[in-house]
Amino acid sequence: MGMDRNTVIGFILIGALLITMFIINSRNRLAYEGEEKRKADSAAAVQQKKIQADTASRRIDSLNSAVQQTTKMQGAFVGDSTGEKLVVVENEVMKISFSNKGAQPRKIELKKYKKQDGSPVIVQEGNFNKLTYSFKNGERTAETENLIFTTLPVTINSDKSQSISFVAGDSLGRKITHQYTIRPDDYMVDLNINIKGADELFYQHAINFLWQTEAEQIESDHKYEQTQTHLCYVKDNDFDFEYLGTGGSKEFSKQVDWIAMKQQFFATALIAKNKFASANVNWVVPADSVRSFLTQATTTAKYMVTGNDVVVPLQFYYGPSDYNILKKYDNKMENIVPYGTGVFAFVKYINRHFLLPVFDFFRKNIASMGIVILLLTLIIRVITSPILYKSYLSGAKMKVLKPEVDALRAKYKDDQQAFGMEQMKLWRSAGVNPLGGCLPALLQIPIFMSLYYFFQSNIDLRGKSFLWANDLASYDTIAHLPFNVPFYGDHVSLFTLTAVATSLLISIYSMSNVQDNSNPVMKYMPYIFPVFLLFIFNRLPAALTWYYTVSNTITLLLQIIIQKYIINHDKILAEISENRKKPVKKSKMAERIEAMQESQKKLQELKNKSKGK
Repeated sequence: MGMDRNTVIGFILIGALLITMFIINSRNRLAYEGEEKRKADSAAAVQQKKIQADTASRRIDSLNSAVQQTTKMQGAFVGDSTGEKLVVVENEVMKISFSNKGAQPRKIELKKYKKQDGSPVIVQEGNFNKLTYSFKNGERTAETENLIFTTLPVTINSDKSQSISFVAGDSLGRKITHQYTIRPDDYMVDLNINIKGADELFYQHAINFLWQTEAEQIESDHKYEQTQTHLCYVKDNDFDFEYLGTGGSKEFSKQVDWIAMKQQFFATALIAKNKFASANVNWVVPADSVRSFLTQATTTAKYMVTGNDVVVPLQFYYGPSDYNILKKYDNKMENIVPYGTGVFAFVKYINRHFLLPVFDFFRKNIASMGIVILLLTLIIRVITSPILYKSYLSGAKMKVLKPEVDALRAKYKDDQQAFGMEQMKLWRSAGVNPLGGCLPALLQIPIFMSLYYFFQSNIDLRGKSFLWANDLASYDTIAHLPFNVPFYGDHVSLFTLTAVATSLLISIYSMSNVQDNSNPVMKYMPYIFPVFLLFIFNRLPAALTWYYTVSNTITLLLQIIIQKYIINHDKILAEISENRKKPVKKSKMAERIEAMQESQKKLQELKNKSKGK
């Protein structure tokens, strides 16, 4: 029992499409590495100056200097004259240290997540991270980041949320209040900016916010995390994102709902409930020698206000890029979880509405994440087994007809057009679909790609160990190489080797059953694909390579069972014999193919006659 040529072509097409997708998804990493080779020196120099400037800023930013600077900048506005103070407010999932200097968060720690070294995950810390805006302070223009606010006591609200307010004002009754509200077990922070005297404090009824955020490295692989870090946003009610590349900028001339810096598994976002009127974002990517952060982004956003007493409702999100968590905010932030992009954007619906619910069900009832992946893979392969069966059944029919096809090939020899027409007639008379082996295999591509995205983006895999893999969200390592192999890396992933080995076994088994292996391309292509996988998979998450290992193993077993024990030779022969007794009905596709072949045959005959003259 064997596979026909079209079946092999189908699997080759799957491999080619998968390889193409992998290449497309890695283009930013490759572009980044190539660009950095040319720009490393200049970028490093710029970054070094920035580091020096930040270091100098930290030295200046002492309590006494802060008091002096604040006194100078406050002018008519008066806040807390005793200097900067920090107040910690926390709930079950995060701890926020607020500073009365600028009335803003200074440090955000996520309590349920740890880095590889066991230290807490900090999504914002340092002087670069800030939210500030300018206002008219007497005869001068001042920045809120330099203003020392008076801190009011933390209050507990009726819904058990906590609120903390920072106030600064002048003798004329103008006042700015920043009120933050943190709800129980929630990563979203509300910020209401209450302003009295807005007509006198802002030019042209516009508040120009400056938001700076730095994405620090959290995962173990700096380069891979960088390729998974995107600038995300919603404008005109449509979600979109930008790759980091080597740095860049994005201008929004229309309204913007929110802007977020999404890392591999965490995100920081600024949300305007009533939309920003316009915005501009610039981001820089450090040189390869600088590994302290992934990117730094500076956002300027215009918010229009009307009236004298106004409230500006903003929100911050500091938390995981978890689809289930983000979905509940109903502001399209769940789109930052890349469950499908580009030409495969449609697979995100498979991930969201099928794979994720099934995965969550197993995750809540089974302790081992590796077993969860195994069961998920088993269900998928069982569901797709009818497609696999049709593919192998088509191959079996083709094999029965192989002697007749060989006779036609010998009869027409070099006249490929005539051979093709007669072959189509033979298949049609026997009731065989020539695309039966190809199309079923192609239909499996959405499943393959949905799982490719799913296992790279699901935060529930982060930190989960299985067998020799310490973290299923990152690649597993059984050996470190003393040098870096181009396109492969400096480590050896065992799950990658098992995925490649099982893929190779499928290729060997399939080729051993192919009827026509005279074509050298057809003969060797199935063996080339596993070699590509070796280089592609080595830096991908262990969850993905473990899935491919299980999936390949199940596919191989199903292939053997279907071909050896389920497909009935005698039944196929009887079916073909019965089909030949029936009147042949041509499909529209078959008619088009036959008409095209007839026209090509006539053209060839005309060419031959002209040559004979």
